[in-house]
Amino acid sequence: MIPVPSRRLLWAVAGLIPVAALAGLLPVFWPVGVLGLAAVGLLAALDLLAGPRAADFPVVSAPPVTRIARDRAAKIHLLVPANSGRLPRFRLALALPELIASEQKVAEVVRSAAGRPVPVDWPCTGLRRGRWPIGPVCLETDSPWGLWQLRRRQEIAAEVRVYPNLFSERRQLAALFLNRGQSGVTRRRIVGRGRDFERLREYQPGDSFDEVHWKATAKRGRPVTKVFQVERTQEIYVVIDASRLSGRPVTVDGHAMTTLERHLTAALVLLLAASRQGDRFGLVVHDARLRTFLRASNGALHYGACREAVHAMEPSEVTPDFADLFATIRSRLRRRSLLFFLTDLSDPLVAEEFTRHVRLIARQHLVLVNQIGVPGAEPVFTRPVASDAELYDRLAGHFQWREARDIAAKLQPLGVTARLVANERLATELVGQYLQVKGRQAL
Repeated sequence: MIPVPSRRLLWAVAGLIPVAALAGLLPVFWPVGVLGLAAVGLLAALDLLAGPRAADFPVVSAPPVTRIARDRAAKIHLLVPANSGRLPRFRLALALPELIASEQKVAEVVRSAAGRPVPVDWPCTGLRRGRWPIGPVCLETDSPWGLWQLRRRQEIAAEVRVYPNLFSERRQLAALFLNRGQSGVTRRRIVGRGRDFERLREYQPGDSFDEVHWKATAKRGRPVTKVFQVERTQEIYVVIDASRLSGRPVTVDGHAMTTLERHLTAALVLLLAASRQGDRFGLVVHDARLRTFLRASNGALHYGACREAVHAMEPSEVTPDFADLFATIRSRLRRRSLLFFLTDLSDPLVAEEFTRHVRLIARQHLVLVNQIGVPGAEPVFTRPVASDAELYDRLAGHFQWREARDIAAKLQPLGVTARLVANERLATELVGQYLQVKGRQAL
């Protein structure tokens, strides 16, 4: 316990200053000054001795993990145990890291006489994604005569985990998340007959020869046809590049963040969409090595595991090793899957390595590459040019757009689709591509 002089004690000491000054000029006031100083000291000492018996500070607890979304108002739930009768009222302060903002500084806690624990909700806002320890908790109360403020510091084993903010992205895809059916508000036409074998039936006029089951036909002595059904469960993987290029800054709704932040947000939205569609989804994060590999599964628990695996992920300073990545994917993924690559191929060397090694998995899997385009990455004369200075900016954007187009042209013969996506529409474009693949049964 740490005693701190209160304003009442400071005012009492300040009141003795004129008496001490007067005693220095007139010796007759010496007894008055000494008695006054002794009285204040005695009262302060007695009040301080009586303080610990009255300061029966409770042990404040908090949940081990508090989960909040970035830039969203939230609360940390503290719990004060029941009143023991000695300290019914006190003040509480919670120490938070710099990246967890809170307008509240001190909370007044009044403990119930009924013997019930008192909950204290501490408002906060996460400014950056990650895992942040909180504490300590500081408690303060007044001494019996109010001459001291008695304080105690308590350590708590708790942390705040800040996750990507998916609320703005989900608003753009509200129709998908409100509907539990196949896809969206309206029914979508599914092209093709399906790939999963369902049953055998008698041959009917119009059936194709490639649908005839020749072994069953020979065994039964009459034509038998195979019946297929549309695949209901597919495997979706999002492969996120967390190398040096993922640390480039982007701006969304006036907030500055990294490219990796946008990739993680869009990936979680896509995985949530796959979960709503009943597909199995997995997650891969890499740089020069494989940092995270979660095999495809489904359900809320698996989605929570994917979110936990990437909530504290930060960009590294190394160049991605696509040769090792594609070899790992080839060895671990035996079933044909839909692979979404979120990367940055603006570096010619990185793009060349990606193009050279992606053929290792392109024949077995369906590969879609999406990279965030910088503002203004479009053909130079898409919009009217207002000035010469704007023309130079347009030319720079045109060259970047042309480079992305050349990369897509090199990947197209390999069966890989590459797109340059606007920053604000990344999640929407990913979900749209996913639903288009399901509608065409391209997987």
